[in-house]
Amino acid sequence: MKQDTLLPEDYRPSDDEPFMNERQQEYFRQKLLNWKMELLAGSKDTIEGLQDSTRNIPDVADRASEETDRALELRTRDRQRKLVSKIDSALRRLDEGEYGYCDVTGEPISLKRLDARPIATMSLEAQERHERREKVHRDD
Repeated sequence: MKQDTLLPEDYRPSDDEPFMNERQQEYFRQKLLNWKMELLAGSKDTIEGLQDSTRNIPDVADRASEETDRALELRTRDRQRKLVSKIDSALRRLDEGEYGYCDVTGEPISLKRLDARPIATMSLEAQERHERREKVHRDD
């Protein structure tokens, strides 16, 4: 991991600079790492909360409500676990110099898309085509 590239606090990647230069790579690396740390901290809080809230609730309706809340929280954490895996994959692509390029076309993914969804692996156009094909095949 390169930490030599220092970024100004207000840095935002722009189309005026070379695509995926060191500054852009460091910007997205920091963005991905911060996102991952937030997700992992949330998971830790959930685990601690579930351990603390294991109590016997005599009222059936209250117990059912708490079990529903727990199930929802665990489902959310499972989605976030999968998201952490995608973040790790994006960090690997950054290290390998493949980050920011569409898996399908090999073309650069727009900076706006990457800023909004840093784990994106396809350009907007390729993603839309993929979703249209998926919808057609799902309807069959």
